[in-house]
Amino acid sequence: MSETKNLLVTGGTGFIGSNFIHYVTAHEPSWNIVNLDLLTYAGHLENLSDIPNDKYSFIKGDICDKELVEKILSDYQIDTIVHFAAESHVDRSIEGPGAFVQTNIVGTYNLLEVARQYWKNNGGYDGKRFHHVSTDEVFGMLKKDDPAFTEENPYSPNSPYAASKASSDHLVRSYQHTFGLPTTITNCSNNYGPYQFPEKLIPLIILNAVNGKPLPIYGDGLQIRDWLFVEDHCEAIVTVLKNGVVGETYNIGGENQFPNLEIVKKICHLIDEYLPESPHYPHEKLITYVKDRPGHDFRYDMNITKIRRELGWSPKFSLEKGLAFTVNWYLNHQDWIENVTGSKAFSDWIIKNYQKREK
Repeated sequence: MSETKNLLVTGGTGFIGSNFIHYVTAHEPSWNIVNLDLLTYAGHLENLSDIPNDKYSFIKGDICDKELVEKILSDYQIDTIVHFAAESHVDRSIEGPGAFVQTNIVGTYNLLEVARQYWKNNGGYDGKRFHHVSTDEVFGMLKKDDPAFTEENPYSPNSPYAASKASSDHLVRSYQHTFGLPTTITNCSNNYGPYQFPEKLIPLIILNAVNGKPLPIYGDGLQIRDWLFVEDHCEAIVTVLKNGVVGETYNIGGENQFPNLEIVKKICHLIDEYLPESPHYPHEKLITYVKDRPGHDFRYDMNITKIRRELGWSPKFSLEKGLAFTVNWYLNHQDWIENVTGSKAFSDWIIKNYQKREK
């Protein structure tokens, strides 16, 4: 059994955060978890309804609330912070950048500063870790034949979301360099899997296909992403927590490079297979092209040589295996879908952002 840790997980009711808590509960049962989450539109307690309470606590609150964060670190003797909490949807950052500055930059600063002061005054930094979860979008955009991003690529964010995450990465690095705070950073590619809020491509396509609604494709659908199954991501973060070197950054990717249009077609074929009697069969006929979003990056790709060589991690899920698992999960969790998509705000958002492109 691994050494006991007292984790503060920020944003733990969100997509990746909740999957991380499930993963830790299953694979590191001696670790204690405190989940701090504001429960915004993308956070749902239903994501963690099956987590036992003996080593898990939930606190509703804001990472920008200094007094609350101080109290949590003191009350639970937190020695490890895993920072997921972030506004993370590019479309929403175009619509309202201010929330991204507040949560992703100011919130990260608050966590860093509270951790620095609390740990410094309570035994020092030995055995402590502040792990910051970031994104491939901080590096900007690749052309079709460009080499994949490495940890040495200069930052070149192209959206308010990416810029806010780049800013938070720089804050984390500065606290390690200036104050000696024991930090690590991971930059991940596009995640997919269970519990992902259905404004993102893969769950939106699954839900719309099942219900016979249009399958919205931005522009020509040829934008390329590196698709990472969320369980692989969670395993990589735990690997960095246990073996990663303080001050280092590690890229995490799925080594699955496919255009968005091909991802949508793969999902359609899976649903055709699982629901052959559907009145919407074949589901690929539902594909509908919509107006592209402003400044849409063409391609991302992550070089994961460093984490593979230094920490021995590499993804276990092929895209075919991960997509099959994901489609099955959504088909078998109708109650969860209804709970998280039932609001008028969600339906209004989908209408606003996926209007059919004029021919």
